[in-house]
Amino acid sequence: MSMLRDKNLAPEGLLKIQWVREHMPVLRELENTLEKEKIFQDQNIAICLHLEAKTAYMALVLKKAGARVVVTGSNPLSTQDDIAAALDREGVEVYAWYNSSKEEYDEHIYKTACSKPQLIIDDGGDLVSLLHRDFKNHIPFVSGGAEETTTGLIRLRAMEKQGALGFPMMAVNDALCKFLFDNRYGTGQSAWDGIMRSTNLIIAGKRVIILGYGWCGKGVALRAKGLGAQVFVCEVDPVKALEAHMDGFQVAPLPEIADQGDIFITVTGCSRVIGEEHFKIMKDQAILANAGHFDVEIDKAALLKLTGTPKRVRKNVDAYVFPDGRRIYLLSEGRLVNLAAADGHPAEIMDMSFGLQILALKYLWEKRGKLEYKVHPLPSELNREVAQLKLKGLGLKIDSLSTAQKEYLESWELD
Repeated sequence: MSMLRDKNLAPEGLLKIQWVREHMPVLRELENTLEKEKIFQDQNIAICLHLEAKTAYMALVLKKAGARVVVTGSNPLSTQDDIAAALDREGVEVYAWYNSSKEEYDEHIYKTACSKPQLIIDDGGDLVSLLHRDFKNHIPFVSGGAEETTTGLIRLRAMEKQGALGFPMMAVNDALCKFLFDNRYGTGQSAWDGIMRSTNLIIAGKRVIILGYGWCGKGVALRAKGLGAQVFVCEVDPVKALEAHMDGFQVAPLPEIADQGDIFITVTGCSRVIGEEHFKIMKDQAILANAGHFDVEIDKAALLKLTGTPKRVRKNVDAYVFPDGRRIYLLSEGRLVNLAAADGHPAEIMDMSFGLQILALKYLWEKRGKLEYKVHPLPSELNREVAQLKLKGLGLKIDSLSTAQKEYLESWELD
């Protein structure tokens, strides 16, 4: 039985799901195919993702493929209650509501794990970690899972290294059609969407400091540049730092530039990236936002110690006031700003990512019992399948190799 806030919100949620469906041609194609094949007939599929319209549409596609689908949120502030209600009305079990307490959030994930999933889609590794900790008896019945984020893969690879991973996991986050588009273009647009909705301030002319230059950081930096900001990048990886420099951004250690930034955005997957030493020198009205999965990249405990209880000055904006009168504005309580303060990645982007998720589950089910208990890369043919479906949905055609060209590319004897 679902646990949600208000079932009467379902009509509004159904409208949102219908809107994204019209802009997700890859999922529509998979929906048509899988509804006929029923490849997941009577399988329990558990999903722990940001519970908004795109996630909901993917859950409904899996349900049409024959599965019993159970969904929970992967972030207390990204769950949309009307979407949860809509899924419940469509026969999907839902355990989530907006702004849940830590205890409620943990209970929702626990209830989801109680469904005894055979296939899993996770975002950050919370569901997989819980299954390994509290549901060890069920581990042998899990065919595998797919992980959506860099943060989750860090946790999974640590489990694999320790020999603790009890079933195969697919690194969907590392797939080309994921990081090239979702992480770069999706995060780049949605992070700024959340920041601008929250603050209603101009970006042009401001000094933006981006911490982390992975694919998400690249996207955020590119969009900041396009909005007219002066962009600085902080990195610990020399190769990524050099890449940021070559891309035209200023590279420097955070302690040297923390007093100059107007907007700080963390995109690292690490903890305490911005801490006490930085807070002490930041200028008045500096804005802090996080676009990494967990709310640990900005040291909220240190900020609270320095300033005391914050004041809510605008929706999703908390002001931390220092004894000297300086104010630091923290957006969305340091949680994922693109989902806590906006609607997440555009539908056209998540169309590819969720297409990969569904194909990853299909691959796991077809290979059940044959894969090692480790983190597996997504097969390249699945990337190509999603890309081809996306091109078809966009009405785009591409060239193809002739037989002679294929033979040339596969030969070492050149004529």
